[in-house]
Amino acid sequence: MSLIEKAVERLDELHPKVTGADSSVQQELRPSFTEIREQRFGGSPVKSGPATANEVTLDLVKLHASGIVTPDQPKTLIAEEFRVVKRPLLTNVTNPAAPIRNSNLIMVTSSLPGEGKSFTAANLAISIAMELDRTVLLVDADVARPSLPRLMGFSEDRGLLDILQDKTLRLSDVLLKTNIPKLSILPAGTRDTQSTELLASENMGRLLSELSKRYADRIIIFDSPPLLLTTEARVLAARMGQIVFVVRAEETPQSAVREALGTIEACPVKLLVLNQARNVERAAYGYGYGYGY
Repeated sequence: MSLIEKAVERLDELHPKVTGADSSVQQELRPSFTEIREQRFGGSPVKSGPATANEVTLDLVKLHASGIVTPDQPKTLIAEEFRVVKRPLLTNVTNPAAPIRNSNLIMVTSSLPGEGKSFTAANLAISIAMELDRTVLLVDADVARPSLPRLMGFSEDRGLLDILQDKTLRLSDVLLKTNIPKLSILPAGTRDTQSTELLASENMGRLLSELSKRYADRIIIFDSPPLLLTTEARVLAARMGQIVFVVRAEETPQSAVREALGTIEACPVKLLVLNQARNVERAAYGYGYGYGY
């Protein structure tokens, strides 16, 4: 049975059990399955600190209120759930018995817009940044419709596409340091009609090599475009070691799941996140959530 058939079969198994309060399930297609769901939390507003050209102060209270993992609230339900999500990914990075090429390059994507990939990418990045021995770079690779600036509260600026076009720019010129220890952000950058060609270019290959090899402890999370919406995601997927594939329960057609999975079949490791499911029997927690990006 092919990987795509296994994924669709697993979705078929979960679908009849959809009843009750909202939740989401994360399942790893390879090497094993695990589960997650998401929880909305409240919060009170606080003032953000100043930001420089290469530094941004993220409002942790607002992030927490929108359901994003934050290091000042390490024991929340969402934090525990993304500990489950990240563990197999990190194991694949450090497993000497079965080394994976570019294992620290992790792309978060979906079939279609609105399935929760940016939400998942942000949570995954911050959760990994909370590790004692890891640093994280969150790359906004959804260059046509970047969602991370709105979701995380930073301004769109020069970034990925700019550094691919302008050889005088250094990575440090466009990288944003944050007030979350060990988390940096690379914005999407100035939009360009040749974004697919830029992501497929030799410059992109060199940049990925620099990102993945400069620091041994670095994990790079890419929030990519949906696989069936643009060609950028497929080009990017060919360079990744691991892919987190987000599916919105009861919304995404199974035909779209099959087609999208077919475009990333060559990637050695794929994780499936079933987002906004309802009361799945095997869910680890009995809580719901009411949001999605």
